Amino acid sequence: MSSNSTTNLSNQPAGASSLDLLHYILIGISVLAVLIVLLSGILCFKKYRSQNKTIQQLRREKSAAVLPHDSLPLSPISPQSLLVMPSLDTSAETHQHAQQRKPSGRLIWRPSQQKPQVARTDLKLIQLIKAGREGAFYRARMLRGTCKGHSFVTCKIAKEGITSKQLETEVSIMRKLVYHKNVLQLLDWNTTEKPFVLIMEVVSYGTLRSFVQTHHEKLSAEPEIQNLFTIASYHIALAMEHLRSKMVIHCDLALRNILVSRFPWEIKVAEFGLARDLTRMRSRRSTRKKHHRERVPLRWYPPEYFRNSYYSFKGDVWAFGIVLWEMQTFGSLPYPNLETSDQVVYHICAGTRNVGPDSCRPEILQIMKDCWLEPYTARPSFSDLVKILESIIENDLVGPQTSKERWTLVAVYAPYLIIPFLLLLTMLFSSTYNSTSKGANASSGSKKRR
Repeated sequence: MSSNSTTNLSNQPAGASSLDLLHYILIGISVLAVLIVLLSGILCFKKYRSQNKTIQQLRREKSAAVLPHDSLPLSPISPQSLLVMPSLDTSAETHQHAQQRKPSGRLIWRPSQQKPQVARTDLKLIQLIKAGREGAFYRARMLRGTCKGHSFVTCKIAKEGITSKQLETEVSIMRKLVYHKNVLQLLDWNTTEKPFVLIMEVVSYGTLRSFVQTHHEKLSAEPEIQNLFTIASYHIALAMEHLRSKMVIHCDLALRNILVSRFPWEIKVAEFGLARDLTRMRSRRSTRKKHHRERVPLRWYPPEYFRNSYYSFKGDVWAFGIVLWEMQTFGSLPYPNLETSDQVVYHICAGTRNVGPDSCRPEILQIMKDCWLEPYTARPSFSDLVKILESIIENDLVGPQTSKERWTLVAVYAPYLIIPFLLLLTMLFSSTYNSTSKGANASSGSKKRR
């Protein structure tokens, strides 16, 4: 009997030590899994805080201007041809509103410049940014001193055939827009000596169209590309909302006329050669040359322009929808299957619309469709678009909104939550088995002693 008891005592420590080792391994794995879950939670929380800080910054930077009603249209335009830009006349209601907004003299925004402040010889052209129908944009360096503290600038050099009066109109509109973080800032100009020059703030990456085309592969591999495009669209909408508050119609909103300093945070609307100031249209009507016409970008123009020679603020909204489509397709030409101008005009009037890519998020697709609604009065205003895009950015911070995204999130994080639970169950069963085996050994030992 004594030998049996000795044998049982010698066997018990070995079994206990093996069980203790198993427990230690299970506890270590459980602790490791819990640490992974905690680390993932901390990273998600930091990401949430950074995105929340971003949306707060966007809200602070948003223009606080109070906008008038968007129902204020332009009166019909009477062009000689659908392929030219007509003079935009205003209705009586528009003229009355303009008089209320500008009770002073009609030359309030005229860029009175007695002598040139800067000339072409003062600039060293570094890189071509874009070449348009009215002039070329360059990144340049000042050879003598600075321009309002800027050594490097963006300059627009007018082409031959552009009159000083045309450039003065563009200068007056840019001066009226004053400062907005999403509008290219005018620094100086020369409309007295040829070639006429506009000096503007410098940008880093050129046009948004060339940026998305150059970085196509990198952007396509970015998992947050749709969020970045949404933020860029939000800044463009802010700029257009600012133009609306100043009663300015851009008339040439396209991806090629949007410049990039830091994507997607610093996006600037540029190129105001076709822009129109509604508060000055009545006073300028008698001085506008009737034979002077400017070609317009047909692929960005709404159907009411081709049917009724009519372009209003809602025409810029239509163009904004085209800009969203361009961005999602990495700078593709709208209506790529249409070659001639007549085909473009016919299909736009017939209801043909650009088809959004499959990779585009459904919220942006819906905005495109809303921007292309007919009649034009059914389209949202830029204030509405700013609110919609801001809501989308806020929803990105809250979390996934669709059921598919929710199940994807569950599939990703479920293993991290299930592993600790399984390990705890294993430890519980092993403890139960250990106590049961000890009880069985004790009972068998007592029976043997008897």
